[in-house]
Amino acid sequence: MTIRVMLVDDQVLLRTGFRMVLAAQPDMEVVAEAGDGVEALQVLRSTEVDVVLMDVRMPKLDGVETTRRICADTEPPKVLILTTFDLDEYAFSGLKAGASGFMLKDVPPGELLAAIRAVHSGDAVVAPSTTRRLLDRFAPMLPGTANQPQHQELERLTGREREVMVLVAQGLSNGEIAARLVLSEATVKTHVGRILTKLGLRDRVQVVVLAYETGLVRAGGHG
Repeated sequence: MTIRVMLVDDQVLLRTGFRMVLAAQPDMEVVAEAGDGVEALQVLRSTEVDVVLMDVRMPKLDGVETTRRICADTEPPKVLILTTFDLDEYAFSGLKAGASGFMLKDVPPGELLAAIRAVHSGDAVVAPSTTRRLLDRFAPMLPGTANQPQHQELERLTGREREVMVLVAQGLSNGEIAARLVLSEATVKTHVGRILTKLGLRDRVQVVVLAYETGLVRAGGHG
């Protein structure tokens, strides 16, 4: 199955470089390109795309707002934010807008390809620990995080699911959570799946963001 990729970046040279890397892969095809967010949204109306590589700093419409609009569709493509800095408020805003992760623009080609494949398969490619560092830094930007009551939607979770959610938000892997709670890794994976379903979230990154937004986990601390 070929992964249909769209490149959105205002730098033609950068798009050319990415296209050359992707074109060499038997399971990937660059089906569209755009130089800004407005053009990207227009192209997506008539082109089937699986994964969008999205620059953040662009004219007309930046990558964060473009991501927000893309992810508001019923069956949107996955969005992978490309950023220049590891701890970047644009990356944070992109995750909030619905991106499945972010990568640095100077990432080695092998890591970029692995990220595209991971996002396409439904995984979040930004490590939860990286997301947590981002949130620790930018949590003050979240509305009312200081003493916001926990969302009613968290009441749908069982006690065990809430425990698992806190540990996911703290950046632990399934294996680490299994060891901490003395469960099998398969059981933890099931719990994570139920959390995503009950809360209507796409991936672990969104679990981390929601845990901060609701006060389940606090910046610099634990739940």
